[in-house]
This record gives sequence, structure tokens and C-alpha cells, in this order.
Amino acid sequence: MEIRPILASLLRSKTGAILIAAQIALTLAIISNALYIVKDRLDRSARPSGIDEANTFYLFFAAGGSLPDAEAMQKRDVELLKAIPGVTHAAWVNQYPMGQSGWGLSLTTRPDDPSSGLGAAAYFTPDTVTEAFGSKFVEGRDFTADEVEVVDPETGQVGADVVIVTKQLAGRLWPDDASVVGKTVHLGSGEGSRPMRVVGVIDQLISPFAQANENAYSSFIMPVRHKVSASSLIVRTEPGQLDRVMRAAEDQLAAVRDDRVLIFNDTAEDRRAQRYQGEKSVAGMLLAVTIGLLVVTGSGIVGLASLWVTQRRKQIGVRRALGARRFDILRYFLVENAMISTVGIVLGIALALGLNQLLVSKLELPRLPLEYLGFGMLTLFGLGILAVYGPAWRAAAVPPAIATRSA
Repeated sequence: MEIRPILASLLRSKTGAILIAAQIALTLAIISNALYIVKDRLDRSARPSGIDEANTFYLFFAAGGSLPDAEAMQKRDVELLKAIPGVTHAAWVNQYPMGQSGWGLSLTTRPDDPSSGLGAAAYFTPDTVTEAFGSKFVEGRDFTADEVEVVDPETGQVGADVVIVTKQLAGRLWPDDASVVGKTVHLGSGEGSRPMRVVGVIDQLISPFAQANENAYSSFIMPVRHKVSASSLIVRTEPGQLDRVMRAAEDQLAAVRDDRVLIFNDTAEDRRAQRYQGEKSVAGMLLAVTIGLLVVTGSGIVGLASLWVTQRRKQIGVRRALGARRFDILRYFLVENAMISTVGIVLGIALALGLNQLLVSKLELPRLPLEYLGFGMLTLFGLGILAVYGPAWRAAAVPPAIATRSA
């Protein structure tokens, strides 16, 4: 088929073609970036936490003031929980993975340089890391009972002689070292810094804040019992026992004393859902926008193609009278649409890359992978063919006799 007649026809009525090409360009730019953001948000919300979420729950009781027996209360709470049938491990901890609030402290390997500190999530527990979180060790060992330090927040600062770090944090602190067990890291900097010896490295333990970037796994654990009046507990159960154990744990701890109140009793999966609710909402909204744009673009192509068929009925009849087959008429409109789509897609690629550059600078998103542009191109080409096929088929059905009718 001759391309020149189609191009000449488009140039004679270029307004509609320009509008469709612009719509395709805008749609490509938006949907390619939107789908990438959707994948980024969904991948982020599916990141592993480093704990057995399906069988873990968090309990938090708060007291109205300072309790003189805070240390004994913490120990008794853990003993009561461990005695419940179906509980595999229980521990007092200061904060929870994906809890959305908690401690963040600074570690450094150069205490004389105040600017060298790296912020990380600071977990502490008087129990072993294996018991508290069920974490997998990459290197080194767990804490021992004689390494636990009891810290009164009114008289002392939190710290310990030993520490366990995540693999991600170890890579930030010692980027060139394959093994970090035995190395010294400082809590804080300057004269008040506390040196700690690394005794173990665990694979993963996500922070309470579950940040967007990889620093979400920058966590460390100290063997510390913090003498506070809050019963902040993490409990792991046997498979299938979670709901029953949660009810029993709440009832038993509530009955043991009446000078504190239950703040929450949540599963780890509930906390994940709460933490990533925003990401999933954004993903859902962008998917709706993407579908809406594709519907609007497809409707625009259908409308324009239908208008052109109506305007060209006599021209189509003449071509049929001169021997053009239905296939030739159908192909004409499909090629015409492909030419418009190509122009729109070329413009859309440039616009998509420009929009992605803006998102990279403002929202710290990674650069748009080329496969998303390719997917967008194929989607819009396919949409264009499907949208124009109906009007093109009606055009192919115009009888040759229409050429003999007056306009």
C-alpha cells in the first residue's frame, strides 16, 4: 500500500490526528511511569521482615507511671507467655519490626569524626536474638546471659559491650570486609561514645519504620533490659495456634495486675498491612488512572476513526467501485492508525523519560527500566488496532454503489 496517499489525507485533516497522537504520547508517558511506581510500591510492601510473621504477634501494655518492679514484671510476663500451650518463644523487646515507631541510634567506626555516624534501628532485648526474633545468623553467635546489661532510663544510657548487626548494616559500616565478627563499632561519637564488639551478623531484620530504601534493613540488637514500665512483648507460636494464643496471652497478662492497660495486641501481619497501607493505596490509585487513561485513549481513537469513516463514505465507495477489496479498505485504516500511533509513541517515549527524570529528582525513584517503555508501546499499538478495527470493518462494508449517490 502507498503510504503517501495516507499521509496526504492526514495532512489535509491534521487536527484530529494531532490530538490522537498527543493523547497517545501523554498516555504512554503516564502509564509507563505509573506501572513502574505500582511495581515499586508492591515490591516494597512485599519485602521480607526477617521474622516469622505468620506465627508472630506483638503485645504492648502501658502503665500510668513508673513501676518500682518493672524488671520483675518484664521477667514474669515472659514466663507467663512461655507457659501458654502453643507458644514457642516469647521475649521482651523495646520495639517491633514494622511497628512504625521506635528507636533509631547512630553507629560509627570512627568515633573521633562526628559526621561519620550511620543511623540505624536500635533493638534491644535481654533474651537471645534467636528467641526474640527467630533471626538467621550469617556469621558469629547469639548473646549469652552474662552479656545482658540492665539499664535504668533514669540513671543510665542504653549501651552494651557486644552487639549483633544485620548483614546490610555490616556492609554499610565495613564495605570492604567479608567478615565483621570481632570488629568494634561505637554507639555515638566523641568522648561519650560506647565501644561495642560485634559478636554476630544476622541476615535480615527490618526496622520499625521500614523505610523505602535498602536502609530499612540497617538494624542492630543489643543485649539490654530496659527498666521501663511498658510491657513490650513479641511472641511466636506454633503454626495454627496464633489466634488462640493471642487471646490467652491477653487474658493472662491482664489478670496478673490491674495497674496497666493494654494498648494493642496485633499480629505481625496486621502491622505489615498498617505499615504498607499507603503504598497499596497509591498502587491501586495509579492502576485506576492507568485503566482510565487507556479507556479514554481507546475511546478517542474509536471516535475519530468513526468520524473519518462517515466523512469518507463516498470516497470508500469509489475505491470499492474501482476494484478495491474489503481487505484493502480495512488495511488502509489500520495503517493510518499505525502511523498516528507511531508518532504519538515516539513523542511519548521522550515525554516518559522526561517525567521519570522529574520523579527521580523529586521522589527518589529509580530510573525507568526500558522494558516498561516497551510494554507501554506494545499496549498502545495493540489498543490502537483494537480501537480502530470496528470502524475500519464498517468502512470495508461500504458498498460500491455508494459512489453513485449524490453527496
